[in-house]
Amino acid sequence: MRSAGRWLATPGRFFPGFGRDVTEADLVRAAVEEAKASSGWCKVVVDWKYDEPALPEEVLTSVVQAVHAVGGRVAAHCQTADGSRRAVHAGVDSLEHGMHLDPGLIDQMASQGTAFVPTLSVFGAGADRRRAEEPSARRDWWLAGWEGMLPNVRAAYEAGVTVLAGTDSFPCGRVMSEVEWLVRAGLSAEAALGAASWAARAWLGLPGLVDGGPADLVAYDTDPTLDSSALAHPSRIILRGRVII
Repeated sequence: MRSAGRWLATPGRFFPGFGRDVTEADLVRAAVEEAKASSGWCKVVVDWKYDEPALPEEVLTSVVQAVHAVGGRVAAHCQTADGSRRAVHAGVDSLEHGMHLDPGLIDQMASQGTAFVPTLSVFGAGADRRRAEEPSARRDWWLAGWEGMLPNVRAAYEAGVTVLAGTDSFPCGRVMSEVEWLVRAGLSAEAALGAASWAARAWLGLPGLVDGGPADLVAYDTDPTLDSSALAHPSRIILRGRVII
């Protein structure tokens, strides 16, 4: 596990008390503290409500520069067009959700190494419920964002952006559904599986199945790149050399 410490939220940009509430003036200092206290990562909530402003780009840029200076990395929660744009321009390392992402930013993400973690499964699970709601500005905004997510994920993958599997849902451990959604978005079965395993490990700087690396392994009787339902039925799980199943 690689922790990003406590989520950092400035006033009005997250559920109060769910993360670490800080002012914009204190955000840079707090981001460096969280990165140093965890595995080198910090996570910043860049935006929240669809009709309220995202974190100023200059503040987020200062966060990225300060965290990078101490050898850390920055993950950014973004679900508005402005939030995603400011995060990409600031040079964050990981864009979480990316709803309403302007596809014109994808090439910049690829060139600067910003990974895309779209958490499609949690949005897809709520799409029918949203469509059944009474029309409203918030409902229409949400659905418009969802309609663009699968095309954006495919475009990002084709442009060379690192696309990774994240769920943002409870109970935890439901990454199998995210692999299936990534395939629906246009990733190959192998790429989607890698987004939840070897590609994610490599991107985080963790070794794979190499001499001297930790013996972390999940094995299946059926090739999951041929049948994704096999992911629900591992035949062997080994964690740091210990046989779990």
